[in-house]
Amino acid sequence: MNEVFEFFFGAYFGASPILVGLEMTAVFLGVLSVWFAHKENILVFPTGLVSTGIFVYILWVYGLLGDMLINGYYTAMSIYGWWFWWYKGTEHHEPQISRVSRNDWRKAGYLFIGAILFVVVVYMSFDMFRVWTAYVDTFTTAIFFVAMWLMAKKKWEHWHFWIVGNLISIPLYWYKGLTFTAFQYILFTIIALLGYQSWKKNLSNSPLHLSK
Repeated sequence: MNEVFEFFFGAYFGASPILVGLEMTAVFLGVLSVWFAHKENILVFPTGLVSTGIFVYILWVYGLLGDMLINGYYTAMSIYGWWFWWYKGTEHHEPQISRVSRNDWRKAGYLFIGAILFVVVVYMSFDMFRVWTAYVDTFTTAIFFVAMWLMAKKKWEHWHFWIVGNLISIPLYWYKGLTFTAFQYILFTIIALLGYQSWKKNLSNSPLHLSK
């Protein structure tokens, strides 16, 4: 039993109880946020906003700048997505799930490349490319940048990016010693697969099959 406990929680020995508590809170709210996304519920954004805001602080303490930057981006995009879903639903009509258009793919490509270049500049400025995880962080950051942007725009394909990014992040966070966060990404992957199917079904029933 002690071996099992140490396997899962050994990375937290000597860690600040406050940081551990904050991480557990952020993980809970993060999972809840992804569940709301699966249900196409606007609460995805306020819960995600608090979760990513907490992670910004935690990752800053751990010195994981790439992860901190992406969570800061999540926080900003949560505000935008919250406004977009709410405004469209009150002033005009509730935004429908739609497919990514050719123009959207082009913008997503620019965002992906821009995110990589941005993280590379930051990591080089702080001499962070001394460990292999920094290179993986650069790639996953770009994936998640695109995923969050497409989710805020209510595009079905955003689930593809979440699933790929989550699968990469599970072993990455385990290696970094953030066990609870690694488990969070396992749950993220499961819920993302459910969301993929749910949004696909809703898409087939939507009058919009391709965004303009």
